[in-house]
Amino acid sequence: MRRLLTLAAGLAVYATSACSAPAPPRADAPRAERTGPATLPAPTGPHPVGTTVLYLKDASRPDPWNLDADARELKVTLWYPTKQRDGQRSPYMTAKEAELLLRGSGVSTAPYDTLSKTRTNAVKDAEPAGRKLPLVVLSPGFTKPVSTLTSLAEELASRGYVVAGIDHTYESYATTLSDGRVAECLACDSDTDPGFGTGVVQGRAADVSFVLDHLASKWQHSDLIDRERIAMVGQSIGGAGAVAAMIKDPRVRAGIDMDGTTYARISTSGLSRPFMFLGSAQHVPGGRDNSWDRDWKLLTGWKRWLVLSDAEHQSFTDIPLVADVIGLEPLPGMLPAARGAELTRTYVAAFLDQQLKSQRQPLLDKRSSRYPEVTFCPATCGRS
Repeated sequence: MRRLLTLAAGLAVYATSACSAPAPPRADAPRAERTGPATLPAPTGPHPVGTTVLYLKDASRPDPWNLDADARELKVTLWYPTKQRDGQRSPYMTAKEAELLLRGSGVSTAPYDTLSKTRTNAVKDAEPAGRKLPLVVLSPGFTKPVSTLTSLAEELASRGYVVAGIDHTYESYATTLSDGRVAECLACDSDTDPGFGTGVVQGRAADVSFVLDHLASKWQHSDLIDRERIAMVGQSIGGAGAVAAMIKDPRVRAGIDMDGTTYARISTSGLSRPFMFLGSAQHVPGGRDNSWDRDWKLLTGWKRWLVLSDAEHQSFTDIPLVADVIGLEPLPGMLPAARGAELTRTYVAAFLDQQLKSQRQPLLDKRSSRYPEVTFCPATCGRS
């Protein structure tokens, strides 16, 4: 399998496993020339985007990773439509979060605060606009903060969705909590344990249900949300978490797994709600990860299995969009970062528009000449 980036570092190790450990940094790697901060692509929807952060505490259960914590603390980032076009843009992440992410990923080719300077498009704490909007829950890959899905979140909000991105505490290199403490990745010490992936996705499903239970009481604008139209989208183990959440919580009406090995087992009676696999070539039928082959047969409702040629595990995230400013170079022939973002945003939005807004999307029924990189499986794609 080709790798997106030549640097032997954690952000460049896009393995099949949803929770593979980062490779050690190259001691001789040169520090990157600063070309200015990265800028995320502008959303294409008709609405400006606002964003705010909530901090929730689940006192009904202890934290699964921090044995000293008798409650589970979560950071939830909300993106939503607004009428406000001017104002302070929301920070991508803090300097400390950026430092811990790069250090944990083994990247030493740029100043550690580089990613904190990334330019976003959402206005911080803007007044929301709209009514009865569908809700999309976002869950990131293992070790990654939900901010690495910002481009997708902003796109969906600009198209009329409320997006709730969950930072699953102690499963990321850095999560800043309500009192300013920065929680580091305690789960990283356990990622080779038997049954680790299964435990992670069960915990993420519990996080999602808790957020759905308490969003109304914790966000003053929650009346914006249509509680009958909820979907979940995740990347890597976050995608596996989407399967687990749908099994656990019937409020999640539809789901997307972006390139994640699945761990939660679907019962033999099947999962009848709409679901889409969106992945790289490692997830073709008969490929080295057979979890999609197994679960495809148990998806009994509307379903799609799409593979993007020349995509990598992180092509569905912001990582390729910010790679150049942290000194990571793509290999020739790989899907360009902007194209990967366009494909991800287009197909995720099409799925959600069809399933949550009842807007039929012909794009999901056939290969598009506009997007020849997308193959519909299992019928028209074979072993990698």
